[in-house]
Amino acid sequence: MHIKSIPRIVISGLRGGSGKTILSLCLIASLRKDGFKITPFKKGPDYIDAGWLAQAAGSPCYNLDLFMMAPGRIKRSFISHAENSQIAVIEGNRGLFDGADHKGTFSTAQIAKLLKTPVILVIDCTKATNTVAAMVLGCQKMDPKVSIAGVVLNRVATGRQETLIRKAISDRCKLPVLGAIPRLENDL
Repeated sequence: MHIKSIPRIVISGLRGGSGKTILSLCLIASLRKDGFKITPFKKGPDYIDAGWLAQAAGSPCYNLDLFMMAPGRIKRSFISHAENSQIAVIEGNRGLFDGADHKGTFSTAQIAKLLKTPVILVIDCTKATNTVAAMVLGCQKMDPKVSIAGVVLNRVATGRQETLIRKAISDRCKLPVLGAIPRLENDL
């Protein structure tokens, strides 16, 4: 099987705590409820999130770690574990370009490029509107080889804030806003 034939998506953010795990869990649980066979992956050596992703998918979660595995081995592992699924969901860690050094070595962006996988950015919108579009645009410009497919807004306070951010991202970044998660009065 060739990597191009496997439907897949990377869920990433601008930093840790942006909402990657909750979005990944909700997406996987929803797809599973709709009858899809999902193979979850977690970027890096995180076993707590991987356990939650496996629980949501009803199937094992596999780690993809460029620090521990050569690129060829990552590709082979991805293909062998995802080839019989209807979609693979890869949850990144930290920010999209955060890695071991200032170049982003071993980052989620490198995994996305290696596996030729589009990225959904989850962005914490706390107390921001147009600046959210600036952050997305910065990610697009940082490495044009990383395919950012869309954005999910997290911690949106009001309908007005959501409308402003949606318009700013559409106008300036030419990307769809795929959804918005409201701010909760009390954190979970």
